[in-house]
Amino acid sequence: MAIEIKAPTFPESVADGTVATWHKKPGDAVKRDELIVDIETDKVVMEVLAEADGVLTEIVKNEGDTVLSGELLGKLNAGGAAAAAPAAAAQAAAPAAPAVAAVAADDAILSPAARKLAEENGIDPNSIAGTGKGGRVTKEDVVAAVEAKKSAPAAPAAKPAAPASEAPIFAAGDRVEKRVPMTRLRAKVAERLVEAQSTMAMLTTYNEVNMKPVMDLRAKYKDLFEKKHNGVRLGFMSFFVKAATEALKRFPGVNASIDGNDIVYHGYQDIGVAVSSDRGLVVPVLRNAEFMSLAEIEGGIADFGKKAKAGKLTIEEMTGGTFTISNGGVFGSLLSSPIVNPPQTAILGMHKIQERPMAVNGQVVILPMMYLALSYDHRLIDGKEAVSFLVTIKDLLEDPARLLLDI
Repeated sequence: MAIEIKAPTFPESVADGTVATWHKKPGDAVKRDELIVDIETDKVVMEVLAEADGVLTEIVKNEGDTVLSGELLGKLNAGGAAAAAPAAAAQAAAPAAPAVAAVAADDAILSPAARKLAEENGIDPNSIAGTGKGGRVTKEDVVAAVEAKKSAPAAPAAKPAAPASEAPIFAAGDRVEKRVPMTRLRAKVAERLVEAQSTMAMLTTYNEVNMKPVMDLRAKYKDLFEKKHNGVRLGFMSFFVKAATEALKRFPGVNASIDGNDIVYHGYQDIGVAVSSDRGLVVPVLRNAEFMSLAEIEGGIADFGKKAKAGKLTIEEMTGGTFTISNGGVFGSLLSSPIVNPPQTAILGMHKIQERPMAVNGQVVILPMMYLALSYDHRLIDGKEAVSFLVTIKDLLEDPARLLLDI
């Protein structure tokens, strides 16, 4: 029985997707619920699983093709492994010869995911034997090459003896250019950043916060906290999220958004937390963060980080949000001006904690200080409101007891 493999139903905010990686080729046997193909959208990578045991007989949409919601991707012959495999293998073999020849004459053909993985691990794509359609190098091929590289420690010592066979992509002195397609996520991020700067009256205000009280509190209770909450570690982000939710209650305009000529005030705090992934920066959302405990916040952020690395974040987890927090300090950033994530009207930027000499009661004291940045839409938020909001966060962090006492 032939089963049609169709693209998933995209949410209203996603118009179409791109076939990122076929994990099976025509003639391959598949099992029920086994991953067949990845569809990349401008927000997440969506996985298409097999509906039944059988054999993949046809690929209708190749890697790199654009697909619409519910569009046919390929066909699966359910329970017909013996009959379908020879025909599918013959179908796959026909176009393989010219495609392989083209690969030999030019650079290897890679899927976007495979190319990025190869670049990150220093693997020359031309040294990988592609198992995909037409000799295409799949993500699985790159993973296998990376594992082989790790399991052969003696290989690097032998490489200098044969420089002619493994020349670098960009040799010293060469004026070489390499064109790589921009991923849908990167293209969407670029589009939204330009949109934010061209449609908002964006302004950034700065302040600094003494992190010693939070650091002392964390050092005192982190072991007990981790034991009490089943391995959840106490970090700094939970303090910033709690301080932000309290400040947003006091300054509702910072938690609002602009819709045409209307101002939409939100009676809840959905905090977006910027997370770095292999595909780029993503912003999953902590729903109703004002009701979450420190442990729930830390657990939620840790879960988002794991999902981002594995490409498992869902569109629902990255949709919405009334305010965003970005922590560039984890990468060593000392000071920056974050860009607002529309339709939100403000974003808080955290930075590196650095010891600096500070004047305290007429004495010079070395304190762990962090610069904070609040970028906001001046069309809705006045300077006084923005500065007061940032000072509120500073005061709450420098005296964490205020978070418990609501003062």
